[in-house]
Amino acid sequence: MKFLIVDDHSLIRDALQGVLKKLKRGASVLEAADCRQAMAAIESNADIDLILLDLSLPDRDGFSMLAELRERYPAIAVVVLSGLQDRATVMKVMEMGAVGFIPKGAPREVMLTAFQLIFAGSIYVPPEILPHGGATQATPVPQREGRSLITPAETGLSERQLDVLALIMQGKSNKVICRTLNLAEPTVKNHVTAILRALKVSNRTAAVIAVNELGWKLPAPPKT
Repeated sequence: MKFLIVDDHSLIRDALQGVLKKLKRGASVLEAADCRQAMAAIESNADIDLILLDLSLPDRDGFSMLAELRERYPAIAVVVLSGLQDRATVMKVMEMGAVGFIPKGAPREVMLTAFQLIFAGSIYVPPEILPHGGATQATPVPQREGRSLITPAETGLSERQLDVLALIMQGKSNKVICRTLNLAEPTVKNHVTAILRALKVSNRTAAVIAVNELGWKLPAPPKT
């Protein structure tokens, strides 16, 4: 796998290098200290699999950088690492299409677990932002008050809608879902609307949390 670490602190980049190379033997890890260097690296390396993005960069707001990455390079997964870990920031990042949010202050063991989940196709968010301070996105959490335990079949979701949901659980954008399932974008948007309605949630991040609360095991989506 090929990674790009975007962070202006060399010590952070060195620490992440060690974590990634421990998890992925033979991993290629590129580094960038700011957004300008990051975009140059991406343009020169079309085979980057994952970008680790800090939100506080010297030359540009990290949120705008994330938005551009999701627009221009939707097939590259992005994980945000930041010292800002309030619930609003984390939810915004996830809504923008990141596949994970890892606090910079997290212990090494937590980072290892987070990356393992992300490499397995799951989404990671800090446990403290989940209901009741629950678990990671890949681990079912206790039933939330007011949410009855139901099966996917009982929601009325179609097989294709469950395929769309499985890709949402991986943090895939509508564009990637369109390409993966060979569907038109309006069709995907309609499926997403139906999924949110069936789960009684208002956005994709809440849908991911709801699925994990319900303990659903979705079919593996097609490879992108």
